[in-house]
Amino acid sequence: MPDPRELVAEMYLQFAEELADASGEAIRPWFRRDPEVERKHDGTPVTQADRAAERAIRERIADRYPQHGVIGEEYGVEHADAEWVWVVDPIDGTGAFVAGLPTFGTLIALLQDGAPWLGVLDQPILRERWSGVDVARVMARTTHNSHVVHTSSTVALADCVGFATTPEMFDRREAAAWTRLSDSLARVRYGADCYAYGLLASGFVDIVCEASLKNWDYLALAPIVRGAGGQMTDWEGSALTIESGSRVLAAANANVHRAAIGRLEQIEG
Repeated sequence: MPDPRELVAEMYLQFAEELADASGEAIRPWFRRDPEVERKHDGTPVTQADRAAERAIRERIADRYPQHGVIGEEYGVEHADAEWVWVVDPIDGTGAFVAGLPTFGTLIALLQDGAPWLGVLDQPILRERWSGVDVARVMARTTHNSHVVHTSSTVALADCVGFATTPEMFDRREAAAWTRLSDSLARVRYGADCYAYGLLASGFVDIVCEASLKNWDYLALAPIVRGAGGQMTDWEGSALTIESGSRVLAAANANVHRAAIGRLEQIEG
C-alpha cells in the first residue's frame, strides 16, 4: 500500500503543474514583445509578465487551497506560518526574459513546515518542465517533460562542468571561494539562470554554485536536484529550508558535492 505522503505529494505536484501551465499562459504573450521594465527598490528588474504570472498562480492557490501560505517575489507573504506554504518566483531570470533569452523559468515550490517537498521549474517558451519530489524515505523522483531523469555519475571535480549565473553575484570573499572551486573544474559557464539546475538534473551539468539569492530562487530547485539523485545544500552542507541564507551549491552526486564543499569551506569568516 502506498505511503499516504506519496499520495499527498502526487496530488500537490499535479496542482503545481497546473500552476505552471497558468503562469506560462501569462508569460508567453510578453516574450520578445518589448515589455515595460521597472526597477524595484533592490535594483532588480520586473515586468508585466512577472506580475501577471504571479497573480495567476496566487489566484489559483487561493481558490483551491485557501488555508495554504504563499511567498512570492512580486506580491510578498501571506500566511507564512501555515503548515503548507507555496514559494513562487514567477520569472527567475527577468534579465534574460527582457533580453529575449529563453533561459529564464517559473519556479514553484511547496514546503511543509519550512522544508521543500516538491518543486517545478517551467520554461514556457521552450516548453520544458522539470518536476521534482523529494519526501524523505518515501519518494524521490524528477521528470523532464514527464520522462524520469537522473544526474550524472561524474565523480572527480576535474571532470565536472560548473555553472553560476554571473561572477558578479559573489562578494569578495565568496568570489575567492568560487575561484578555488571553479579553477578545479573542467569547464565553467555563466548566464543560464535557473535553467542550469534543470540541466544538472538531466545529467548535462555537474555543479551549480551561487550566492546573493533569495529563498524563492532556490527552494523549488532543491527537490528537482535531489529527486534526480543529486545534492543541493547551502555552502556549509546544510539542507535548504525557508530559513536558509543566500548561498547554494547543487552537485550531481554525493562525491562531487563533498569535494566542492571542501573547496568552498576555505572561505574566510
